[in-house]
Amino acid sequence: MKLLLAEDEKELSNAIVAILKHNNYSVDAVYDGEDALCYLQNGDYDGAILDIMMPKLDGLSVLRQIRAEGNNIPVLILTARSETDDLVEGLDCGADDYLTKPYSSKELLARIRAMLRRRSSEVSDSVLRFGNTSLDTSSFELSGPLTTLRLASKEFQMMQMLISHPGQLISSERFMEKIWGYDSETEINVVWVYISYLRKKLTAIGSDIRITAVRNSGYTVEKQ
Repeated sequence: MKLLLAEDEKELSNAIVAILKHNNYSVDAVYDGEDALCYLQNGDYDGAILDIMMPKLDGLSVLRQIRAEGNNIPVLILTARSETDDLVEGLDCGADDYLTKPYSSKELLARIRAMLRRRSSEVSDSVLRFGNTSLDTSSFELSGPLTTLRLASKEFQMMQMLISHPGQLISSERFMEKIWGYDSETEINVVWVYISYLRKKLTAIGSDIRITAVRNSGYTVEKQ
């Protein structure tokens, strides 16, 4: 899952990013509302965490703008304000949930999981299927006729992208942007490494689908 974090306190932002990455989320971090709006308009995220008090553009203004544009991404609002009117305003602007500072890392992670789970259940079934293969988006389990394997976070994200769009080419750059993030220093050949892992696991579960590479274009999943 890829998240956008908009928090202007850089030390706090760095701490939150470390917590999220440790829990298998990919994260892009920005420090003002204008950047947050730009990233949300041009990026592809599974959820966003917006601080209300940010320079250039506050979090509620960012939220109003993306909702007006039809962007229904799950949004968790972070606020130092605990007044009821402020919280109601955040929810009325389209926030899925809010968290009042200070908060524990356990509560933050629980709120994110709940927010993403609710949205996922609204959008589609938690199990993706193609051929004789299924991918459970709640448990990260890849299943076929022979067995079931639990995928690591990045394996799961890649498989989810592929199996959600069978026959569609996905470039290495797209995988990097979606899973590792804009600012990642990871080499692009890591995509091929994870594709290799997934191919071995598809074979192990007896899958009748395969991941095919198209030179200079990307990867696609198709039935054998």
